[in-house]
Amino acid sequence: MLIVTAAWPLFSYTMYGQDAAPDVIKLVPKVEPAEFARPTILPDRIVLTWADDPTTTQAVNWRTSTDVSRGLAEITVADAGPNLEANSRQVVAETQPLTTDLNTAHFHTVKFEGLTPKTKYAYRVGDGVNWSEWFHFSTASTDPEPFSFIYFGDAQNDIRSKWSRVIREAYGDAPKAKFMIHAGDLINKAEADAEWQEWCEAGAWLNAMVPSVPVVGNHEMAKADGKSRVSHHWRPQFALPEHGPAGLEETCYSLVYQGVRIVGMNSNLEPEKQAEWLDKLLTDNEEKWVVCSFHHPMFSTGKDRDNAELRAVWKPVLDRHRIDLVLQGHDHTYGRTALETPVAGANVATGLNASDMFSGTVYVVSVSGPKMYDLQRHPFMVRHAQDTQLYQIIHIDGDKLHYEAYTATGEVYDAFTLTKQSGGINQLTEEIPDTPERLRPPVVAAPAKKASEALKSSALAP
Repeated sequence: MLIVTAAWPLFSYTMYGQDAAPDVIKLVPKVEPAEFARPTILPDRIVLTWADDPTTTQAVNWRTSTDVSRGLAEITVADAGPNLEANSRQVVAETQPLTTDLNTAHFHTVKFEGLTPKTKYAYRVGDGVNWSEWFHFSTASTDPEPFSFIYFGDAQNDIRSKWSRVIREAYGDAPKAKFMIHAGDLINKAEADAEWQEWCEAGAWLNAMVPSVPVVGNHEMAKADGKSRVSHHWRPQFALPEHGPAGLEETCYSLVYQGVRIVGMNSNLEPEKQAEWLDKLLTDNEEKWVVCSFHHPMFSTGKDRDNAELRAVWKPVLDRHRIDLVLQGHDHTYGRTALETPVAGANVATGLNASDMFSGTVYVVSVSGPKMYDLQRHPFMVRHAQDTQLYQIIHIDGDKLHYEAYTATGEVYDAFTLTKQSGGINQLTEEIPDTPERLRPPVVAAPAKKASEALKSSALAP
C-alpha cells in the first residue's frame, strides 16, 4: 500500500511494508545551478598554476562573493608543527569581478615570488577573517631531478558526476605528481558558470595542491561580435605565463620544469603566429626534453575528423625541433603513434605511404570524461581505445621518459619508454600490456531476406 502526501515544499511518500512500521521518505527539490554555483564569503575554486619560473614562484586563484573586496594569501615554509601562522607572510591579491550567466563574483589572484627552490610551502587564502584550510605545494628543483606529471584529455561533460573519479584515481596512482596537464575542453559551455563549478569541485583540494597546466579547447571558446574569443572564465580562474604571442597571452605559453620544457598552445586561433613563436622558442631551447600540449590533434582519432590546416602549419615546426611528445584531446577516443607518422601534407588515411621518421615525435590523443565518439583507426597508430575514460602518467628521469595510460579503474592500458640517443632520434621501447584493445564490436548487417519472405512481411502482402 502506498500513500502519497504533499508536504510543501517537500514531498512525502508514506510506505507500508510487510510487518513493518510506516517509513516516510522525503524527496527534496533538485538544487538548481544558480544555488549550486553560488559564491560565498568563503574561498572556493582554489587552483594552483604557474605564471613564471616554477623554481621560485607559484600562482593561486580563488573565488568569493562580492562581499569580499580584498583577497589575501598567507604563506610560510611548511613545518610539522601546527603553528603555521607564526612565521607566515601575507600577500595582497589582485581582485577582479566576473559577471557570469548565474552571478557576479570576485576572483582573486596571488603570485608568490622569491621562493626557495626545492622547498615545501604551506599557504591559505581568504580575506583576513575567513580563511581556507592550509594547503601544501613544493617549488621545483633547479636541477633536472626525476619527476612525474599527469595528463588528461577532455573532461567536458558530467564533470562532477563522472570525471571526478578519473582525476582522483590518477592522483591515487601518482600522489607525488608535480603538475597536471589538461589538454582542453575542461568544460562543455564556455560561459556556463555551473560547469566551471563542477570542474573545480571534481578536482577539489587536488587543484589547490597540484598545479594545473591547462590549454584552451574549442569548448573554452565563445563568440563576441561574430568572432571567437576565449571564455571570460579563463583569466580569472588561471594565472599563466604572458610571454606568448601578442593577443594570445596565457593561452600560448611555455614553462621549464626540472629539465623539461612544457609548451601549451591554443589550437583555436592564429596558428601561423604561434608557429613563428614556437620556432623561435625552440631554436633557443636548452632543455633535454620538450613536451607540447594543444587541443586539436595533428592526427585525428575521431571518425571523419582531420585538422589538415593546423597540421600543415605546426607539424613542420614540431618536426624541425624534434619534439619528444605531443599531448592532445578533442576526439573523445584514444590513439597513440609510434615514431613514424605521415608528413604534414600527406593524406592521413594512407598513413605510412608517406612517412617521416627523422623527428621521432610520439603523438597521443586521449579522453578523460564520459563523452565518447566513433573511432577512426590509422595504420601508424599502435594503440587505440573507444568508449574508455583514461588518464596518463608520464615519468621523466635523465635520458628516459616513461609513459603509461590507465583506464578510469586504474588498469594499465598503454605504455612505452623513450630513451635519448646522442645525435639521433629517440629510441622507443613498446611496453603495451597483453590485453585486447577496447573497441566497439563490429556492426553485423542483418542477412538479406528472400524475395518471398520480403513479400510476406510487407504491407503489400495479401
